[in-house]
Amino acid sequence: MSPDTAMKATDTKHPDYYHRVVDCQWACPAHTDVPEYIRLIAQKRYTDAYLINRTSNVFPGILGRVCDRPCEPACRRARIDEKPVAICRLKRVAADLRAEISNALPNIPQMKNGKRIGCVGAGCASLTVANDLLPLGYEVVVFEKLDVTGGLMRTNIPAFRLPAQILDDEIGCILDMGVDLRMASPVTSMASFLNEGYDAVFVGTGAPLGRDLKLPGREGTNEIFVGIQWLESVAFGHVESIGKRVLIIGAGNTAMDCCRTALRLGGREVSVIARKPPNMLKASDWELEDAIEERVEMIYNHAPEEFVLDNGRLLGVRFSQVEWNEDEDGRLSSQKLGETVIECDSVILAIGQENAFPFIERDIGIDFNRWDMPSVDKKTMQSTRDGVFFGGDAAFGPLNIIWAVEHAHQAAISIHNYCNGVPLDERPPYTIDMSSTKMGLHEWSYGNTFDGSPRRSMSNVPLRSRFDTINIEVELGFEPEKVNKEVQRCLNCDIQTVFTAESCIECDACIDVCPVECLTITANGGEDDLRRRLKRPAMNEDQAIYVSAALPQTGKVMVKDEDVCIHCGLCAERCPTGAWDMQKSTLRIPYAAGESCETTIKIA
Repeated sequence: MSPDTAMKATDTKHPDYYHRVVDCQWACPAHTDVPEYIRLIAQKRYTDAYLINRTSNVFPGILGRVCDRPCEPACRRARIDEKPVAICRLKRVAADLRAEISNALPNIPQMKNGKRIGCVGAGCASLTVANDLLPLGYEVVVFEKLDVTGGLMRTNIPAFRLPAQILDDEIGCILDMGVDLRMASPVTSMASFLNEGYDAVFVGTGAPLGRDLKLPGREGTNEIFVGIQWLESVAFGHVESIGKRVLIIGAGNTAMDCCRTALRLGGREVSVIARKPPNMLKASDWELEDAIEERVEMIYNHAPEEFVLDNGRLLGVRFSQVEWNEDEDGRLSSQKLGETVIECDSVILAIGQENAFPFIERDIGIDFNRWDMPSVDKKTMQSTRDGVFFGGDAAFGPLNIIWAVEHAHQAAISIHNYCNGVPLDERPPYTIDMSSTKMGLHEWSYGNTFDGSPRRSMSNVPLRSRFDTINIEVELGFEPEKVNKEVQRCLNCDIQTVFTAESCIECDACIDVCPVECLTITANGGEDDLRRRLKRPAMNEDQAIYVSAALPQTGKVMVKDEDVCIHCGLCAERCPTGAWDMQKSTLRIPYAAGESCETTIKIA
């Protein structure tokens, strides 16, 4: 074997290596320390768990209810019993059971640093920028066109999913830091705004417009609504009723909010109409499940063609019935099979969101692309005009709250650099701290017994009681018994199996005891070759394999498939020489202050 074809020993000191092994944290845009806060919940340290959450995601009570949960599909537990740990709802447990946290939040200096930051919009992105910069002595002025804060979190997420009290509480924590909040104060001219003397400007206006559907009959009736605007009208009490037979055109998460809201405003036959089959819908699985539980009808493979009217009265919608085919390259094509008219009294269009920047002049140095979106650097969040930053949906189009929070963290770092004359691409580094969990030769400071319990489901308000008023929160939270069971399902993926090659005697004890056959001692080779020669071939190339330095006795290498390891610690317990150790990896996340969670909050 040529040395050129052999894999190099894995550099576990690079922060991305062990970070990536913690799949849930790696998948979270804000890199929330999921295993740590779940362990804290298991110890009933709810306030500490909340604060660990808050450092990275800022809004644990909100996100514990409405996060899009990118962490859960990545959860290692799903590779064992197909159901991930209920990470999102455990976040809510910490939020619901925490104590007062005001004394644990960062201190705000009385003496300011002389820099003023202007933020457009009082949604999650701008509020996160304020959260990060106020402790550094910045003055942060937030302009909001409405007379309430929260942006799309308040106007487009129904109260039966996200109560106003939760919004007020978590937004209030940031406002109480000293935000200069200007309500009912729309920014109508960016050119004028930039002349008001701000040292930097952040735009976090979201994607406030829903897409319309220009089909025959669209302009002839008042019973066709655009989902985003309709949900906002409902939130502010401007709309209090809907027709008895309602069609929701579109099948994303906004459509799920629209159909469930329609039920609460008097809809009796509510149907969601999707152009594509069930496996291609954009809505999250759990949102679909909630809608189906409330007896919303799902109709697939129907493409709208015409709104059918009679003298201004909406009678129904004519659809093409279509069949979808996928070619070898993954491209989809549809074939029309027939037509049908579905009768209705009202239609709600939920076919996507659009950005709107009528207040930004196109001659002030902020470039826009062909989709009429600002050109924004994905690393620094700066636009093509120095000192003007974007985040959330305003930066790259509709995503979700947790992405907006992460954009804002990065924008705050950039703003801090910009105001201090530091190049924006000089980012504070991510680092990994490792600490042994060893209490004896083969005893650990964490529980590593595998719990085979199935995922717990959250209790809900009974179906017959949900529709009495529009503001009844459907999900009730986990009961203590369910919390105690669900936290035990976490596999502690941040407790890493750390190997010391020079201590290995190649006795194969670790290989024999491994329950998932993820360890192999073999001759080194190229990655493709090595992956296939393992005791259990490592076929998921998205996750690295660990390759040790050459073992002292034979020159072979220890190889570990990180994708299937369940961090049970049996290898370390069985090893007679201590070549394996169980060590906790802690990701130090950089923020504007250049500090990570343990140093930016005070944990009791």
